[in-house]
Amino acid sequence: MAATLTILVPAAGASSRMRGRDKLMERIGPETMLARTVRLARGVASHVVATIPDGGPFSAPRAAVLRGTGAEVIAISDYHDGMSASIRAGARAAAMSEGLMILLPDMPEVTGEDIARVAEAFALDPAHPARGASADGTPGHPVILPRRLFADLAVLTGDHGARKVLEGLPVQLVLLPDRHALTDLDTPEDWNSWQAPTL
Repeated sequence: MAATLTILVPAAGASSRMRGRDKLMERIGPETMLARTVRLARGVASHVVATIPDGGPFSAPRAAVLRGTGAEVIAISDYHDGMSASIRAGARAAAMSEGLMILLPDMPEVTGEDIARVAEAFALDPAHPARGASADGTPGHPVILPRRLFADLAVLTGDHGARKVLEGLPVQLVLLPDRHALTDLDTPEDWNSWQAPTL
């Protein structure tokens, strides 16, 4: 039986490097990045959690995009804490799952097949983390943390994701095509120069 999985889409960031634009509202074809990420997540797991900021200019637009997607939307008041605030909320929401996948919504080359491959690897060994990697083996995203690490995730601080929790642990790397696991777009220049590959 496949391991039960909650997928966290952390969408509470400030897009601070976008100089007023919201990177999660940038479009990949007909969809915003946020809607696309949630749709792909829902194709792999029935429980998808999306965090949004409880306040600020991006809260209402992101909430509107998420309406009707089937994701559990959590507005977090401590979003100024950075990525850790979303992970703490995700760990609480995933309490009944065997694993929590962190699926960043600013990585446009990650595909549904990529997400499924990492999930399948975790299902074979749900006691240990699984992590997407580029074709040359460089660790990237998405990342799945097993339930035994949820207590550590629940007390994370700062804006460094789950890196601190993963330090020193054996992690199964799942090779994904090209740079799917690494490409993220954080600035207007990134978006203007990036060309969507044929996926």
